[in-house]
Formats: sequence, C-alpha cells, structure tokens
Amino acid sequence: MKNAFVIVTLSGLLAACAVAPQQPPVAQSAQLSPEQQAEAKLEAQAKAESDAKAELEAEKARLPKVELTSTLLNQLLRAEFAFRAGDWQGPYLTMLSLAQQTRDPRLARRAAEMALAARQPEDTLAAVRQWRQLDPQSDEATQYYLGMVILSDNISDAEEIFRKRLEGAPAGVRGIVLYQVQQLLSRAKDKEAAAAMLERIVAPYRDTLEGHVVLAQGALARGDKAQAGREARAALAMKPDSEIAVLTLAQAGENEAQVAELLAKFIAANPNAREVRAARARLLVNDKQFEAARSEFLLLDKQQPDNVTTLYALGVLSTQLNDPSSAERYFARFVDVLGRNPEDERDPSKALLILSQLAEERGDIKAAVGWLDKLPEGDEKAAFGAQLRRAQLLGKGGDVPAARRLLASLKPGEPVAQAQVAATEAQVLRDAGQAEQAFQLMQNATRRFPNNPDLLYDFALLAEKTGHVDVMEGSLREVMRLAPDNHHAYNALGYSLAERNVRLEEARALIEKALAMAPEDPFIMDSMGWVQYRLGNLDAAEAHLRRAYGLRHDPEIAVHLGEVLWQKGKQADAQKLWREARAKDPQNDTLRSTLARLKLSL
Repeated sequence: MKNAFVIVTLSGLLAACAVAPQQPPVAQSAQLSPEQQAEAKLEAQAKAESDAKAELEAEKARLPKVELTSTLLNQLLRAEFAFRAGDWQGPYLTMLSLAQQTRDPRLARRAAEMALAARQPEDTLAAVRQWRQLDPQSDEATQYYLGMVILSDNISDAEEIFRKRLEGAPAGVRGIVLYQVQQLLSRAKDKEAAAAMLERIVAPYRDTLEGHVVLAQGALARGDKAQAGREARAALAMKPDSEIAVLTLAQAGENEAQVAELLAKFIAANPNAREVRAARARLLVNDKQFEAARSEFLLLDKQQPDNVTTLYALGVLSTQLNDPSSAERYFARFVDVLGRNPEDERDPSKALLILSQLAEERGDIKAAVGWLDKLPEGDEKAAFGAQLRRAQLLGKGGDVPAARRLLASLKPGEPVAQAQVAATEAQVLRDAGQAEQAFQLMQNATRRFPNNPDLLYDFALLAEKTGHVDVMEGSLREVMRLAPDNHHAYNALGYSLAERNVRLEEARALIEKALAMAPEDPFIMDSMGWVQYRLGNLDAAEAHLRRAYGLRHDPEIAVHLGEVLWQKGKQADAQKLWREARAKDPQNDTLRSTLARLKLSL
C-alpha cells in the first residue's frame, strides 16, 4: 500500500484576492539585470533604514522628558519581575498608573503587551486607548487600537478614525487605505454593523474602482454574491484590465465552469495578467487538469523565474504527473531561491524532504542524505523525523548496523515517537532482507503500544509479507476498531483477500467502504479494479484500473490493468503497460509474479 503525493488544492480558490493589488518587488525587477536588481535592493534597504531612523527621531521628539528616579526604576523592575513570575494584573496596573503619572506612552504600551500576553482583551484595549491618548500621532498605537476595537463588541469608535485616514490620504494611495479598511472590518464580530459602516465610509468614493471592489468584497464577506457581482462588474467597466476586479467577480461566480470561462477570456485579452493566470492555474488543479495547470505555471515561471510559489507548484504538479526529474529540478530551484533570500520566512522543509525522497527513488542515497542535511534547525519534531529518515537511508545504503545505532541513540519521551522508532528499525531490517527479525521486533512493539493504530497497520503489512496472514487480518481489524475512519485498513484487508482470491464478496465490501471514505485515492481504485477482476467483472475492472492509472502512473496499477487487458484479448496494450511498469521499477515483484503466472516474457 503506497502513499501518493497529494496536490494541496485551495478550497477558497480566490481567497488571496481579497487584498489590495500590489506589484511584488520581484515582478518589478524581472526586467532588470542582476547588477541593477542588486543596486535597487541596496537602495530599498537604505531607504528603509533612513525611514526607520526618521521615525525613531520623530518618536523621541514626541516623548516626555521623564527623570528615571530610583523610586521609578524600582517600581518598573518589580513590575517586570512579577510579570515574568506569572503575575500579570499587578504589573499591568503599575504600568498604567506610571504611564498616567509620567505621560510616557511607552509605559502604556508595555501595559497593553502584558494584558495581551495574559489574553485579557478588555484590559488590552484600555491600555491601548491610553497609549493612543498619550501619543496621538503614533501610527502604531492607532493600528493596535483599531485592531482591538474591531474585535470588540462595539466597533463604532473605529469609524471616525477610518474617515480621517481616508480624507488625509493622498489620492494615489487612498485605494490602498480603502482595502485596509475593508479587511479590518471583515474581522468584526458584528457583521451587520461592519457592513453598514463600510457602506457609509466608502460612500464618498463610491464611483472609484477601489470603492466598487471594496464594496464587492464586503458583500462577499456576508454572502451576498448578487451585490458582489454588480459591484465587481462596475469596477471592470471602469477598468477592463483590472486583475483585482475580475478576480473579485470570479469569487462571486456561481460555479467553477463559469469562473473558468471568465478567467480564460480575461487572460486571452490580457496575457500578462499574472494573478489571474495563477488563479486559473489553481482552478485547473482543483479540477485535476494537472497538465493544463502545469502549462499555466510554466508561463508564470517564464515571466518571473524566481517566484517561489510558482516553483513549488511546478514541483508538486510534476510529481503528480510522474515526472520526477522535473519535480526535482523545480524543488531544487525553490530551495535555492529561498536560500538566496534569507528575509523570506517560508519553510523549505517539505521541499527538502520531497527532494530526499526523489533522490532515493533514483538510487542516489548520498544525495538523499545531502538534502536532509539542509533541513533548518530548531524544529524538534522535524529534526526527529529527519533522523528516522536518515536511518532508513543508511539501511538502504547497506549500512544496517549504523542505521540501528542511530535509531538506538534516539530517546524520545512520547510513546508515539517511541513506536515510530520501532517501526523504522523494522523497516530497515525488512529492506535488508531480514523480514522475520523485523516481524519479531514489530510484534514486541505492538505489545508495548497496543493502542497505536499506525504501528498496528505497519505490523499487519509486514505480517502479510512474512506469511502470517491470520496475524495480518487480526491486526487490521484492531486498527478498524481503534480508528474506524482509517480507510487504509479496510483497503489493505480487502486487497489482501482479493489478491489471495478468497472471500471476494467480503473483499469488495471492505474496499467499497474504503473508497467511500477516500473516493479519489488511486490505490483504493486499484484494489476495487483488482477485486472486480477476481470476480470476473472485466469491464468494471478495466474502468476502475484505467481511472486509477490516469490519476497515478504506478507500476503495480499498470501490472493489474495489463492483466485485465490481456484477459480481454488486448495483448498489445497489456504488453505496453507492462513495459512501462518495468521501465519504472525493473525489480517489481508484482510484475515478475504476473508474468510468471501467465507464462509470459517481455
């Protein structure tokens, strides 16, 4: 039973479009030479440092001149020590009182931080309100205040702030402020009050593109797709090439077919619309049109070669399309780009683990270990998983003693992690041809951890491989008892019965239950095709197996489909599939046993 790579689809296809459209710095610099890009980056850093310095100087000028007396210092230190010891209320009140006495907004801010850490929203709001009163020019205080007010039971205090911000904003940036207002109000608990406030605030700017888009997104937030559609169409009428407008209209679409047509027409008229093309690509992924989706992402990659989101999507799609060499190339580029941009906080761990697996699959154990070595430090859970994987690779590389020493050195405290160590050691032994020793190890582990369904499942598969069929069935039925929604257990037992050609109706019922839980799993489809074949239903078998192979070009699925086609008299098609399976996995046991049983050679 294998686990296929899973495409991570976006349940809210265009959720990311509910923000103000911005031109990413990477996209702006895509036309520049590397030297010009480096120069632009230095200029941006210098400007950021200059702005930060100017802001600091302005803040210093606003702060009161407070003498740090011994009494004041003592009060501050006692409050901080008490807060670190777990008391929040006393230190909070001290900071608020001192802020009032000294008129120093920094003390009010510290009180807000204490209340926020203690999860006291009302006290946090009170402190932020005082902070803002003491430093009314502080944009940071106003941002905190707005955030707290919006999450409170009364949002009315925010309206005047929003109005003043919009009135004081230059015309060129007023649209962005409108988007920020809409996003903040979308988080309000009182949705009706927030919607009414948004209408009032946007009223003076209702005939602008941004006004229509903001009202459309507000309508979407409260589920009014009809109004959202009207506002988005009005925005598009003003600016037919507006990506944010068409993406908002897409969110108001009634079905995916309608959205797909809308996005396709827009791209035909605006081929450089990156955000819309990316949205269409995700829509194709959701519809499982992986080849078409990859074509869209390839165009995006051509326009902007170092976009990590595009590179990751291409890696996942290439894996899904059984193109491991391309997948490895894109994931490697993804990791490289992240490494050259330390300010990017995205985690490369998933890509590194996939790269390690891809290297292992092509037999390069050294490269597989090398990718593990690049995993970032600091995440104990990830580090533990990497050590388990390293042990597996050491075993596959032929150094079983080193793999077992590494596993013995791991001393996890949690029973679940201890069970993982045992399962990994058994896998190392099994891969090394020591199946009986692996079986004994797993049997002892299941006695230590009898309620661990994952361990029992692995033990069941090993028991079947070592001929302990009764143990296998008993273990799988215990998994079903412990985890009734574990579709793998139902599928494994059903497939085992079908493979042994016994209790076929029971096998079909088990596989049907698994398929109901995971209807898109190609390996369960394969099991269903195989039990239908055993039952003599060749047409049903072919239908299930073709669908499974269409989703996952796995050698074992190819072997099963080939045998069904052979029995239906389609010998040429069957041999073609078997050759494909042999090319991907020359040592495949299912292929060898099938050819031997049918007395055939390729």
